[in-house]
Parts: sequence; structure tokens; C-alpha cells
Amino acid sequence: MLSPAQISQFQTQGYVVLPALAQAQYCEDLIAFAQGELDAERGPIEYEADTRYPGAPESRDAEGGRTARRLLQAYARSETLAEWATQMVFAQTLQQLLQQNVLLSQAHHNCIMTKQARFSSLTGWHRDSRYWHFQRPELISVWLALRNERVENGCLLVLPGSHLWQVQAEQLDSAQFLRADLAQNQTLLAQAKTVPLNQGDVLLFSSNLFHAAGCNQTQETKFSLVFTYRGEDNPPVVDSRSASRPEVKLV
Repeated sequence: MLSPAQISQFQTQGYVVLPALAQAQYCEDLIAFAQGELDAERGPIEYEADTRYPGAPESRDAEGGRTARRLLQAYARSETLAEWATQMVFAQTLQQLLQQNVLLSQAHHNCIMTKQARFSSLTGWHRDSRYWHFQRPELISVWLALRNERVENGCLLVLPGSHLWQVQAEQLDSAQFLRADLAQNQTLLAQAKTVPLNQGDVLLFSSNLFHAAGCNQTQETKFSLVFTYRGEDNPPVVDSRSASRPEVKLV
């Protein structure tokens, strides 16, 4: 269960880290599983070339074009991943933050992120809620670091408290990323903090929190397991992508 201080941090900053929630061997086992899926090119897979982000290959046919970014549909890939995503500790922790019963979305995140040593892209400042369609942008993502995450291999960067900001349309580009060329945004970006994680740490963060990540400049793939959850009174918009896959209720 979260302490009052942890709940307060999430409410005011939009994120909180839960140290050492998974054991090292568990993380290593998941890395081995993910590497096997990559080696077999077992889909669905999102490739870096699909994102068109800075640093990504121009197409799947270009050099590095088959560099995987995410192993999608993690919940359905293995019983181990499904058990992790629906464990009691998450049901209890997320109920504390959302103040109601919780459901796992299979339409968003639900993946193993695989930021690789070459051809990994840079992810600009964005809110996940920019392309999710729920009644309210009040979802929570649960991010497990399967290896140590540092600036050198593309750990997450956050703008603390930005889940509460009111941002105007002109501050965003056409893809809903914060524009770095605006003076008012540069003041906001100066508040950025890195979120280094050790293997087994879990990061909880709001879907409305502005976050970003750099490229992996090391020789080792960074693996992260990510699932997203909503409260039961915050359903996806009918016929939207967010409603395209069945949800799983945590009990």
C-alpha cells in the first residue's frame, strides 16, 4: 500500500517510484522472454521506423528499419505477463490513487518497450492522453524497469506537476508535442527532471504528465514492461481506438 507521502507525491507531481518491486531474476527471465520474441519477430511489433520520430530509420526498408520499438499486446503474449499486470499489489495501489475499482486497458501501452542500442529514436515531450480517448485523462501507467534505466540508455524525463497544467493549443505542434521553439515552453522545459530507475523499480505516472525520452547511447537494449489502467467510472469513448480491445478488471 502507498504511504500518505507517496500518494501526495503522485497527486502533486504526477508520478511516484516504487523501488525494488520485482526481483532481479524475475526481470532477467522477462528479458530472456522478450529477446526470444524479438529473435523470432513474433508480432505484433511496432518498429522504430513506424514512429517517424527523430533518429528513427526512414522506413522499414531503410538501414535499421526492422529495429523493434515495442512488443505489443504483452498481456496476451504470456501467462507470466498477464499475472504481473493483474497482481493484487497493483489492484490495491491503483485503487488508492483512483479511489475506485480498476481496469487494465489492452488498447494502450500493454507492451514491452525495447529501446535498442542502434536506431532508437528520441521521444519528444508529450502527454499519453493526447491520443487516448476516455471520458477523462486520468489513467495511470505502471512502468517496470527490467534493466537499470539512466540518461545514457534513454530513461524517462518528466515535467513534475505537468499533469495539472492547462496548455494552450499553440504551445503544441501538429502531433501534440510541446514546441521547443516557444519562449513560454522553454520556461516549462527548464523544470525537467530525469527519472533514473534500478532494475525492478516501478514508476507510476499519470497519462496527463508530460514526459520524454532520449536515444539509447549504450550497447545494451533497454527493456521496460508497461501497462495502463483506468478507474471504472472513466470508460473509453465508444468506437474509439481506446475501446478497440477488451479490458481486464483487477480484483
